[in-house]
Amino acid sequence: MITQKMKYALKALLVLGDESRRDTPSALTIEEIARRSGTPKRFLEHILLEVRNAGVIASTRGRSGGYSLIKRPGEVPISELLRLIDGPIAPLPCLSRTAYQRCEDCADEASCRIRKVFAEVFWSYLLLIESLTLEDMLRSDQVAAQVIGA
Repeated sequence: MITQKMKYALKALLVLGDESRRDTPSALTIEEIARRSGTPKRFLEHILLEVRNAGVIASTRGRSGGYSLIKRPGEVPISELLRLIDGPIAPLPCLSRTAYQRCEDCADEASCRIRKVFAEVFWSYLLLIESLTLEDMLRSDQVAAQVIGA
């Protein structure tokens, strides 16, 4: 399950992604991102700082300043954002690629039935989530709007 913080990050990035597709994209203020995404401004400040430090967005100061996407949406993997915002995405520490730890109560990983069952499910999930990008989410939003008539 993703956290509320991750949902806010995705909503903000979708707004920035939509803006990046315009003929003349502009940097958006945090107030504008909050308004368009329906996200509280006080949460966005910290989230956008983390995403900026990861090199996905940039911030500029001044009258026409704000935040903008500096990577193409297709170059922003959702799995990296999940790890950035929420931490490891594996259901067990012994399955994590980025934060591996042996389970304290496990005598033998090779014969652990809990690990085996969750590994099968997790690898399927991981294949899907690692192939998903911000571009896919932007396209998904447009398709959903056409289907529901928004």
